[in-house]
Amino acid sequence: MSDPISQHIGSIALVVEDYDDAIEFYTQKLAFTLVEDTDLGDGKRWVLVSPPNSNGTHLLLAKASNTAQANAVGNQTGGRVFLFLHTNDFWRDYRQMEANGVVFNEEPRVEPYGTVVVFQDLYGTKWDLLQLNSASN
Repeated sequence: MSDPISQHIGSIALVVEDYDDAIEFYTQKLAFTLVEDTDLGDGKRWVLVSPPNSNGTHLLLAKASNTAQANAVGNQTGGRVFLFLHTNDFWRDYRQMEANGVVFNEEPRVEPYGTVVVFQDLYGTKWDLLQLNSASN
């Protein structure tokens, strides 16, 4: 008998202009943890960051290495929200991010599924900060 299928997304690549600037933003402004920063040679690094107490999915901060990648920095989804940061305390995290100088694209709003606000990273990549209602979890 074969094992049941078991999969998960380990990392999501996010193209950035500069490793150190991106690390600083994610660890200082969003309070993410630097999970790994390994030099791969030739100016490449394996950089993983993750939200506090994350379930194991990491962001792989990948420095743009050609013109096409550089053009995608901050706009990897054609202007749509790219990533969704779920929280167990929206207002705590919103206020902390606001105090840390994170740019918000709108005022927080309450939707049928939860409380949400769009913010952007240092390159303009759009994120949702989201606290789902208990019925939506």
